[in-house]
Amino acid sequence: MGKLASFTLIIGLVSSLLAGCSGDKTATAGGEDKVLQYQSAPGSVVLPELAADLGYLGDLKLDNIGISTGGPESIQLTATKQTDFGSAFNGAIIKSYSKNVKLKSVVGSYGSDENTFMGAYALEGSSIESEKDFIGKKIGVNILGAHMEFVVKDYLRKGGLTEKEIDEVTLVTIPASNAEQSLRNNQIDVVILSGIARDRALEIGGITEIFKDIEVFGSEFTAGDYFFTEQYIKENPNTVKQFVEGVAKAIDWAQTTPREEVIARFEKIIKERGWKETTDNLKYWQSTGIAETGGVITASEYDVWVDWLVKNGELEEGQVKVEDLYTNEYNPFAE
Repeated sequence: MGKLASFTLIIGLVSSLLAGCSGDKTATAGGEDKVLQYQSAPGSVVLPELAADLGYLGDLKLDNIGISTGGPESIQLTATKQTDFGSAFNGAIIKSYSKNVKLKSVVGSYGSDENTFMGAYALEGSSIESEKDFIGKKIGVNILGAHMEFVVKDYLRKGGLTEKEIDEVTLVTIPASNAEQSLRNNQIDVVILSGIARDRALEIGGITEIFKDIEVFGSEFTAGDYFFTEQYIKENPNTVKQFVEGVAKAIDWAQTTPREEVIARFEKIIKERGWKETTDNLKYWQSTGIAETGGVITASEYDVWVDWLVKNGELEEGQVKVEDLYTNEYNPFAE
């Protein structure tokens, strides 16, 4: 529980803020909200931006309020109406819901497959090769209470470590931009990397892979979803439907379009938005990682993390019902 204290504090603050919130910033004189506030990622393209560029969002507009630092922040900002939708690791969404932050996931946002996954890396020549070798070591993660912490602990548990031994593994929060260098400078013993950052580090060389999340969990999986608050969905059902349909079509487009064409589209989007960003890292893009066509959400994507949180003492058995966490109602690819 200690390593999730900061995340729990955030959720507690969000719950308090929700109780004090009045009014709805999304309400408009003409009816439902048509301008959706969100967070972006520098040098990258998030799926709603791709959907907008492909013309799949119709008359919906996106209003970027800043750069995302991770799922817990995205949950906080969406819950307190500073953004209209967010994206986070499904385990973090469950944790928030259990603290009365009523979000509902509507379409997949990222995941892990053979090309796009999260892995643990040490410097070449490191003595760290198996689960037992992690005891007493420092592991760099982007944020506590999210995907990286879950996969590390699951890897250690499945490797036979006791809870006492797992407590001897120190998770260190490091900004994604500094993660690789922190490993190379020997400030940490292992770093968890994914996506572009991982592929770039591997291209430079000098690091070795210890494990990857799809091996720990035994399959490819959608790891996180886009969500709205239940209140927002209630007040803007047609907007949510339009958003989900557009993003689902964009996911399908990215899943079925040749990689080179997807990257070219991303480059076009970044250059046209005029933020003076580099597009150099786009060459490392491999896939969305999303397991289901069009980002359809499956119960298993939440069941696994509910079970994890119960085993970790974070949830009581039956405290959260998986069916309350998500809906495929608006996704045209759902059967």
